[in-house]
Amino acid sequence: MRTTIVALLAAGVPLAFAGQTPGVSAACPANLANGIDTLRGSAQLITVEAARYRTTAASLRTWRRQDGCWVPVAGPWTARVGWNGLADRRREGDGTTPTGLYRIGSVMYGNARNPGVRYRYRRLVCGDWWNEDPASASYNTFQHVRCGTRPPFRVTTPGLWQEKSAYPHFAVVEYNMRPVVPGRGSGIFLHAQTGSSTNGCVSLPADKLVVALRWLDPAKRPRIAIGTRASLTR
Repeated sequence: MRTTIVALLAAGVPLAFAGQTPGVSAACPANLANGIDTLRGSAQLITVEAARYRTTAASLRTWRRQDGCWVPVAGPWTARVGWNGLADRRREGDGTTPTGLYRIGSVMYGNARNPGVRYRYRRLVCGDWWNEDPASASYNTFQHVRCGTRPPFRVTTPGLWQEKSAYPHFAVVEYNMRPVVPGRGSGIFLHAQTGSSTNGCVSLPADKLVVALRWLDPAKRPRIAIGTRASLTR
């Protein structure tokens, strides 16, 4: 066996060993990010690691890919998650934050001026909503209706422009978007903390949120991974 391995190495054949994540070199440092699979093509990563499923707090870090390995950029920062913890199978209104690996949406939003993000940025105005009605054809999408008019979908939360403390700026976590499944949950954002847990989003202190949003670069195809260490590396 040893002779075979030496011969393969001499021939330049790449080898993979047990415990090595596909696409990550065996020489990479042992950290959470290097243990997460299915990250090919992405050069930026946010991890939101909770100690257990039934918690409202998590540790958020940012990472960049360097020479095939994930190396830390910023954090850990204390993030808040859903008032009902984490869930592998979220349902609309259950108060959980969905676990898994997700893209960052192509547009960032906010009630305040663009803080200098690299994404397309939409300043929120009266009539801006996120559709959380599973019975609507435009479920789990941004919608604008004329200011002062009733939206053509069921509304259970304030409009985006009315949530100034939570939404000075936010990024969209592309949960339940490819495809959209009615009732699986909607409106999962990375937004500012308001002093308590969220309805399912991930929140950061406002200053740390701005740092993270400015750092994200759509050209680097960033992802956000949410879960416990066991669920993220299984």
